[in-house]
Amino acid sequence: MRLKDKVAIITGAANGIGHATAKRFAAEGAQVVIADLRREQIDAAVKETGAAWGEIVDVTQRASVDALVAAVKDRFGRIDVLVNNAGITKDARLVKMTEVEFDAVIDVNLKGVFNCSQAVVETMIAQGSGVILNASSVVGIYGNFGQTNYAATKFGVIGFTKTWFRELGPKGIRVNAVAPGFIATSILNTIPENVINQIKSRVALGRLGRPEEIASVYAFLASDDAGYINGAVIEVSGGLTV
Repeated sequence: MRLKDKVAIITGAANGIGHATAKRFAAEGAQVVIADLRREQIDAAVKETGAAWGEIVDVTQRASVDALVAAVKDRFGRIDVLVNNAGITKDARLVKMTEVEFDAVIDVNLKGVFNCSQAVVETMIAQGSGVILNASSVVGIYGNFGQTNYAATKFGVIGFTKTWFRELGPKGIRVNAVAPGFIATSILNTIPENVINQIKSRVALGRLGRPEEIASVYAFLASDDAGYINGAVIEVSGGLTV
């Protein structure tokens, strides 16, 4: 088991890619902390994934994040891995996007990553080790119609990754990002079927990705098998063409 006894916080882990990642990490022997917004969903995810624990957190609120980190340290004594998975979409073309829609996505997808990473990094520095994994997206590499706010955050997460690996590498902390393509999760539920079919036609493998396929990449990057991978942005898109 590649992650045996490693303490891992996964944000937004009650469903989707986060849920699959929690399940994979637990199967690899990690002590997984599921961090999400709703207690009922958290408790269900803990049971379904085999995670060690679940805790309510709002990544946009620093006090909430600090409380989570303090509780994890108190319970486990260390923090080995942070997966910054929590994210939302509020899509609209530039001419129609509201300030509320823009700010909401920035607060969760970008400020939330900053909050969580800054909150754990002191512990990781003291340990002399740690892994921070950031959820970017192919949209953060190529952009996408109707996703000004989402694209900005996923570009920004790459910027975080490219900055933090330089700052934290000498402290023994690796920072990498994963850029999934179009994955079959509830985040795609609002997209019409004809658009989904168009997306599939642009993927060399001819299908959407599965959450488990992203989880496997996170598990590898969190493990010692990836001990010399630092500052990377790994696209997991099935061969998406734009």
